[in-house]
Amino acid sequence: MYKKYFKRFLNANEGKLHFAAHSHHYWPDVTRDAQIKYWDDSAKYVDEKWGLFFSNEFVELQKNIANVLNISKPEQITFAPNTHELAYRILSALPNGAKVLTTDSEFYSFDRQINRISEENIFDVTKIENSNDKNFIDRFIQEANTDKYDLIFISQVFFNSSFAIKDLISFVKAINSKAEIVIDAYHAFMALPTDLKEIEDRIFYMAGGYKYCGSGEGSCFLISPKNTKLTPKNTGWFAQMGDLTNFSEDKVPFSNDGFRFAGSTMDFTAIYRMNAVLNLWKNEKVTVHDIHLHVEKNQADFLSGIKGTTLENKIVTTANRGHFIAFIFTTALECEEYAKSLKTKRVNVDYRRNILRFGFSIYQDSDDIIKLIKIIKDIG
Repeated sequence: MYKKYFKRFLNANEGKLHFAAHSHHYWPDVTRDAQIKYWDDSAKYVDEKWGLFFSNEFVELQKNIANVLNISKPEQITFAPNTHELAYRILSALPNGAKVLTTDSEFYSFDRQINRISEENIFDVTKIENSNDKNFIDRFIQEANTDKYDLIFISQVFFNSSFAIKDLISFVKAINSKAEIVIDAYHAFMALPTDLKEIEDRIFYMAGGYKYCGSGEGSCFLISPKNTKLTPKNTGWFAQMGDLTNFSEDKVPFSNDGFRFAGSTMDFTAIYRMNAVLNLWKNEKVTVHDIHLHVEKNQADFLSGIKGTTLENKIVTTANRGHFIAFIFTTALECEEYAKSLKTKRVNVDYRRNILRFGFSIYQDSDDIIKLIKIIKDIG
C-alpha cells in the first residue's frame, strides 16, 4: 500500500527484510528530489540563500510539524542537527546545583551527558527505574510531585523497551511540580498520534526525522513553551534572531520564540528532506493515525505468527507499545547469536546488549510479515 513511496530504498535493498525501522527508516523517494533542490537553491542564491531558507523551507517545516502535533505556535519550533544538541542547550540553562529527575532508560547521548555532569557535581540527578508498566508511571509522577526538581526529562516512547506513555496529556497534567518538563519524542513522532494542544505551553518537546519520519540524519527539532525565561549558556547566533523583546544592553539578547534554543549555522539539507516527507503525507492525505493503524495490524499479525517460537515468551512490553517490539534474552551473547541467525537470512534487526528489537514501518506489507514469520519459525 505504501511501498510505492519508497521504491529507491526498496530496490537498493531487494531481497532484504528491513525490520530495524526503529533505528533507521528507509527514506521516501521525495527526499532525493529535496536533497537535489537544496543543492540547486544553494547554487542559485549562494550567500543570499539564508534569507530564502528562513522565509520558505524553515517556516513551512515549522507549520508542517505544528500541524502534525496540533500546536498553535509554530514559531516555537527550532531545529538542530541532533537532539543531543537541543537537550544540552536546555541543560545549559540550569544553575549549578540544579536537581534533575529522569529515568534509567533515556537515549544514550542524554544518559551519558547527564552522567558526566553528575560526575562533576554540577547537577544532582535522580533516576527512576523503568519497569515498563503503570507502576513505573505512578512512581515517576509521585517523585516529580515532591517539587524539589528543576528539570524533569522523560521519553514518550522508551528506546530500549518500546514502552510508551500512551496518554501524554494526562501524564503531564498529573505533574504539579514547577520544574521544566522535557519530553523526548524521537520514538513517538510520526509513529504515535500525538496532540499537544493542551500542554504546548507547559513542556519542551523534542524529536527528529531519522527514525519514524524517514527524513534521515540532521533533521531534529525542539518545541519550547511560549515565554519561557530560560537563557541557555550554550548558545549560537541563531538564538538572536526573531523578536528580540528581551533585548538589554548589559545582557546577551535572546529571541522570544523557538530561536531562543537555536544554535548556529547548519546544513539545511535535512530541513528540505523532512519538509518533503511531511508534504508528501499531507498531499496524499496520509495521517499519523493511518500510519499507526497500518503498523499495529502488522505487529498483531507478527505476534500471532511467532507463537510457539523462541521469541514468544521474551516480549518486554505487551501493552502501551511504540512501533517496535523488544525481546529480552538471558544473555547478550544469546541475543547476538539470534540476531546473526536473522542476518544470515537477510533480515535486518537491531539489538542492544540482551534486548532484540524488531521495528515496524509503513513500507512493510503483509507479505513481509509472512516471510519474517516463516524465517523465525525456521530458526525455532
